[in-house]
Amino acid sequence: MPPKASKSKEAPTERPILGRFSSHLKIGIVGLPNVGKSTLFNTLTKLAIPAENFPFCTIEPNEARINVPDERFDWLCQLFKPKSEVSAFLEIHDIAGLVRGAHEGQGLGNSFLSHIRAVDGIFHVLRAFEDPEIIHVDDIVDPVRDLETITEELRLKDLEYMQNKVEDLEKAMKRSNDKQLKIEHDLCLRVKTWLQDGKDVRLGEWKAADVEILNTFQLLSAKPVVYLVNMTEKDYQRKKNKFLPKIHAWVQEHGGDTIIPFSCALEKMLVDMPEDEAAKYCQQNNIQSAITKIVKTGFATINLIYFFTAGPDEVKCWQIRKHTKAPQAAGAIHTDFERGFICAEVMKFDDLKELGSESAVKAAGKYRQEGKTYVVQDGDIIFFKFNVSGGGKK
Repeated sequence: MPPKASKSKEAPTERPILGRFSSHLKIGIVGLPNVGKSTLFNTLTKLAIPAENFPFCTIEPNEARINVPDERFDWLCQLFKPKSEVSAFLEIHDIAGLVRGAHEGQGLGNSFLSHIRAVDGIFHVLRAFEDPEIIHVDDIVDPVRDLETITEELRLKDLEYMQNKVEDLEKAMKRSNDKQLKIEHDLCLRVKTWLQDGKDVRLGEWKAADVEILNTFQLLSAKPVVYLVNMTEKDYQRKKNKFLPKIHAWVQEHGGDTIIPFSCALEKMLVDMPEDEAAKYCQQNNIQSAITKIVKTGFATINLIYFFTAGPDEVKCWQIRKHTKAPQAAGAIHTDFERGFICAEVMKFDDLKELGSESAVKAAGKYRQEGKTYVVQDGDIIFFKFNVSGGGKK
């Protein structure tokens, strides 16, 4: 007897997501010069997946792909003991240091800002340590001033973009009565005012129709941000830092994005140690690496999730953007799967873990068939049925 089809689930009525609707999303490391960006990136590069694991895809020197640690994935690999194991990954880009005036082209500013435009989220590294050996671009360490410098540069570049956009639309409206031009023009004026008021685009309450237009602009201040506060190992260990309360207060006042304290010095040391020695050092000093938290948070921040395909041949994470429906998720595996989509057979990871096997999940009535409107959830285990003309295929 075939699995019972469950009622179709429409996309959740969540706030519409700013950004590209793609599974190939990446995050950029941004900050002023000498705040620890390159040290962090070099540490991550040592943990990177070898480039040969990505056939037909060039990995540039300033890009790294880091496995996303997941106990669910590890458990599935233990259960199926597959020939191939492919975890999810986060693609991280190292972006050279921004300086004040970047939006006007200062310090190769235009080049840096175009690199930020090409990523989907931002790791904003802040320096919260004093070291006379490491020069600060503004002489005195002041993370809140640094925050304001960079957020203002991104916002001013967006403002310049929106001013140009408004002018282009006004010219187009003189030549055409297209209603869509008027809709876009009205939105651009609202966004321009929002930016002039000193507010980032990602913090606005935009309707779904607005977001659809905004996503074509790839605005810098629309990108989600995670603040990485780089401190000394001692401060990180004791969970105290004189700059942290001020950073926290500023971030709460400006949208309340995620803050992750970490220590570049510690992470660099740990990654250079053999794994057993690093574990021993952390235990002895009652300290732990923040890299796993940084990678997982970055992945979630750019609105990525993944589903599993699992069996004795392969256990694999397939990354997709949140709110992706079943046929498009199938397309992440192969375009034929999307084109000839019939249904998705879905198990929840928790059900499989609790019941121990696919047959037990089926017997408990928790193995479901889902149709074209099903919105794939993080951690779903899916088997797709599809049919491309020329005979039934699975």
